[in-house]
Amino acid sequence: MNLVSVERDWVIVVAHSDPAALRTMNSQMRRIDLVCKLLGPFFIGILDGVSTETAILVNLTMNCASVVIEYFTIAKVYYQVPELQHPKTTPHIVQHSNADGQQTRQSAWVSFKKAMQKASSDIRLYFTHPVFAPSFSIALLYCTVLSFGGVMVTYLLASGYTPAQIAAMRTVSVTLEVLATWIGPWLMKRIGPVRAGIWFLSWQLGCLTVGIFIFWRYADNILVSTLGLICGSIFSRIGLWGVDLSAQVIIQEEVEAENRGAFSAVEASWQNVFEMCSYTSTIIFSSPSQFHNPTALSITAVFFAWVLYSSFVKKRRGHLVHWPTCMSPEKQQATMDELFESMPLRRREGL
Repeated sequence: MNLVSVERDWVIVVAHSDPAALRTMNSQMRRIDLVCKLLGPFFIGILDGVSTETAILVNLTMNCASVVIEYFTIAKVYYQVPELQHPKTTPHIVQHSNADGQQTRQSAWVSFKKAMQKASSDIRLYFTHPVFAPSFSIALLYCTVLSFGGVMVTYLLASGYTPAQIAAMRTVSVTLEVLATWIGPWLMKRIGPVRAGIWFLSWQLGCLTVGIFIFWRYADNILVSTLGLICGSIFSRIGLWGVDLSAQVIIQEEVEAENRGAFSAVEASWQNVFEMCSYTSTIIFSSPSQFHNPTALSITAVFFAWVLYSSFVKKRRGHLVHWPTCMSPEKQQATMDELFESMPLRRREGL
């Protein structure tokens, strides 16, 4: 709900569609999210070391309290920003006439049919929208086991790493993720969100490619292979959250106000689908000795995300690589033309 309404819709209204303010708010919200993901497990882990029951009760209390706090803060923003209270579309009023003058309840079949038509319309809108490519690229990145989630943590535990070592690795990973929330807006300000996105996605693909190559190449050496995979995954997080911020800005700026909810809902659905695919791969290949199969699926998903986003960049900018002026094809062609034109003159001067 927050992803669709607050992060993808309200932020644009609150920022008054100002690109600089939009980048700042997106990065700050992502930074808060990542810091909480870092400190939350760390804090609960300390309490669990003292008493498991205490950790459970504190976790329950924090979740209940967060619901109340979230409700009142969202309500406060809603009433402080009048633009949020304006409807984006005019509701369609249907007049019903019957003998009693009362509105009849629609049948379950009619309601189901309308729901299917609405879902079909939303899906068609999503796949035909100009910013479909960056959105679907981000969704593809959810099909991964190369993060410090439950799957990779389980594999590392099976490989002989201790919980303390994994916690330290996770801390470094989240630190780089938080760093990406500063790098992202800075780079977008310099080269724009479209180019920044392909830079970040290329960085992620490169880091994961190197890490997985080491993981496969030195499979007989568990220490070297896992360290390669860990380092590649950790450094790739900068690219992941950088491209996430870049694509989010593109979507927020270019999706029409009346279509933001439908577009973001379909996008979130695809993210969940690809996340389920990653979990399914670990169900099929459940043995630690088969972990190379889910990693292959993960790098394949990142590669296709890169291809899809690259096609968007090529279509939007007309080229994929932004060559320096001295190295541009036009400049090189002009230099060659000047060279060939000067050759007869040099021959005459030699005579």
